[in-house]
Amino acid sequence: MQREGLSPRSVTFTCSLKACASVHALERGEEIHERITKERLLETDIVLGSALVNMYARCGALIKARQVLEVLPARNPISWNTLISGYIENGEYRLALECLEGMKKDGLSPNAVTFINLLKACAKVGDLDKGSILHNEISKSNLLKDGIALGNALVDMYVKCGALAKAKEVLKGLPKRNVISWSALIAGYAQQGEGEQALNCYEQMQSEGISPNRVTYLCILKACGCVGATYKGRDVHDEVSKQGLIKDDIVLGTAIVDMYAKCGALQKAEQVLKELPTRDVISWNALMTGYVQRGNAGQALRSFGLMQQDGIRPDSTTFLNVLTACSHLGLVDQAHMYIMDMDTKYGLKPNFEHFTCIVDLFGRVGKLEKAKEVLKKVTVPKVGLWLALLSACLKWGDVNIGRWAFEHAVHADKTDAGVYVLMAKIYYAAGMQEEVEAIEALQLENKSLIDLT
Repeated sequence: MQREGLSPRSVTFTCSLKACASVHALERGEEIHERITKERLLETDIVLGSALVNMYARCGALIKARQVLEVLPARNPISWNTLISGYIENGEYRLALECLEGMKKDGLSPNAVTFINLLKACAKVGDLDKGSILHNEISKSNLLKDGIALGNALVDMYVKCGALAKAKEVLKGLPKRNVISWSALIAGYAQQGEGEQALNCYEQMQSEGISPNRVTYLCILKACGCVGATYKGRDVHDEVSKQGLIKDDIVLGTAIVDMYAKCGALQKAEQVLKELPTRDVISWNALMTGYVQRGNAGQALRSFGLMQQDGIRPDSTTFLNVLTACSHLGLVDQAHMYIMDMDTKYGLKPNFEHFTCIVDLFGRVGKLEKAKEVLKKVTVPKVGLWLALLSACLKWGDVNIGRWAFEHAVHADKTDAGVYVLMAKIYYAAGMQEEVEAIEALQLENKSLIDLT
């Protein structure tokens, strides 16, 4: 068009800016901005100005987006909503919330889109006080009667801020409710471990003639696992199967496996897992975790073997289950091999839980040198690891390794009283009274130094 001597006008520029925003083409967007400025189009076109703010915001140039907004000769709620959305998209939730004051200074009233975005920001940062203030403004504006999306955002904000009773109160007061409203509340109860409340909400939703969606099913399966409601979980499983949802959704299939495993129906969990069209490490971990938590360590290790036959690469959770199973069975050599394999074979760095599990195992069977060998490989051991080894040294009367562990424990955290108590007990059991008194004196000295700082 430019080669033909035609001058792009506002509509063309607006479309071009939208294209730049969608592919994050900041440099091209800046070139268009220069053309717009030369033609002085922003003086008369608020839609074009909003498109320019949107382009900068979507490209992550938030300071520039704000600068453009502030120099616009006229601003409207759409301009501000564009900037607020940009802040939220880039994780700048507090800056998004601050925009409300800017709107008010411009004499503008926030609309439903504004409030939906601001409630989302409150939910992200857990700002219940600000969310409650917004709720009050929304109530005064009568916006809730016009659409369901704002009501859903309000419920979601209270849920994510942990105010579940308030979320339920708001939901009950909405002029219209849908599956999104109910699913947000059900998800909140499930995540807080209030499975019975989640199940009650599920029944109320169905009594209103609202059909569950995928999110609802995922949340209610979690709730069933939380309270051991196998009967309800089985009903949900049947419903999902009738709709043919499992064959295309590994996450939903895994949720069913996890539900049965948490309810202790491990044979059913394994049956469902084997029938899934596709399986991944999360599916297998759900089954293995169930076996470990129910004390079926042998079955957990068998499942690990089947997972490997399935060609699935283990992750950190897998190895925590495997090490826990080895600990339950007292399989010292296997546990040592697995924690070595994590790094050398799979490139996984063992974390605090892995090391604690294996140190506890070695300590219980008296393999203190092996425990020491493992701890030497830990980059920055937490004091809990040293406490586990000190407890084992007390059990087996190993003063030398106990002293080594104590020195490292004090270096990790000189304020932990348990470290001094265990070392003193080790010395006392060995009849080393002078050393006991030295430990007590060191504890007092370190405490005094800490109190002074």
